[in-house]
Amino acid sequence: MTATTQPSRTRTLEIFAAELLEATTSLVPVAPLRDRLDGMTLADAYYVQTVQLDQHLAAGRVMAGRKVGLTSLAMQKQLGVDSPDFGFFFQDMVYGDGANIPASAFIQPKVEPEFGFVLKEKLQGPGVTVEQAAAAIEAVYPAIEIIDSRITDWDIKLVDTVADNASCGAIVVGSTPLDVDPSALLDVSCALVINGDTAGSGTGVDVMGNPVAPLAWLANVLGEQGVALEAGQLILPGSFTKAEPVTAGSTAIADFGPLGSLTIHFTD
Repeated sequence: MTATTQPSRTRTLEIFAAELLEATTSLVPVAPLRDRLDGMTLADAYYVQTVQLDQHLAAGRVMAGRKVGLTSLAMQKQLGVDSPDFGFFFQDMVYGDGANIPASAFIQPKVEPEFGFVLKEKLQGPGVTVEQAAAAIEAVYPAIEIIDSRITDWDIKLVDTVADNASCGAIVVGSTPLDVDPSALLDVSCALVINGDTAGSGTGVDVMGNPVAPLAWLANVLGEQGVALEAGQLILPGSFTKAEPVTAGSTAIADFGPLGSLTIHFTD
C-alpha cells in the first residue's frame, strides 16, 4: 500500500523501517511505532513494511510466500482488532517437519497452527472469489507460523504489527500434503500441542469463517496494487488458535488428527 505523506512524515516512516530491519538482526526490539508518529495510519504501516520488503529483495533474498494474520476470532481478541493483515516471508525463513529451531534466533517467539496453501496458478485480484481461490490451490499442508515481534514486549496495535511484517518470524511446513480438498476445509480440526499439553484447538471455520477466504482477500488487496500471488508460492491463511509462547526446550505440534501432524523443537 502506498502512503500519501509529506516528506518529513515519509522520512519518519523510513526511519521506522530501518529500525525494524536492524532489530531483525540485532534482536533488540524497538519502542512501539504508534506512540512516535501522530495519527499513524494503516497505509503508513504498510509503507514501512514495503520499504523493508524492497530492501530484502534488493539484498537477494527470495520470496517464498505470504501470510495473512489476525483471521481468527481468537487472534483478533488477543490483539484487540477486527480486521486481518498480511506480511511476507523468504525461502531462508522456511523450516520443515521435525526441525530443530534455535529459540535464540527470535526475540519473543510464539507459535500458531495453520494450513499452508501451495498455489498451482497465478492468483490476482480484484474480484477473486472464494471459489476461484480454492481452485488455485494445488495442495494443503500442515503448517506452523512462528510469530515474533520486533516491538518491545509485544506492545502492539494493528499499525505496529503491520509495519513489523505482520509479526512474522519463520514458517514451518510439512513435507506431505493433508488428504483434503481445498473446498472442504471448514470442518477440518487442528490442535496446538506444546510440551504434550493441548494449548488450543479450532476448526477451519475459525479462520475467517472459511480458511480459503483469507486467500481471496489477500489476492484482492494485493491485486489493487498490481501485485499477484504466483504459482508455487506458499500462502498461510491464519491461525486456528491464539498464539502461544515458546522457549528453548519447547516442542510444538500442529495436530490435524487423522490427517497428520507437524512437529518442531526449539533448542538453546
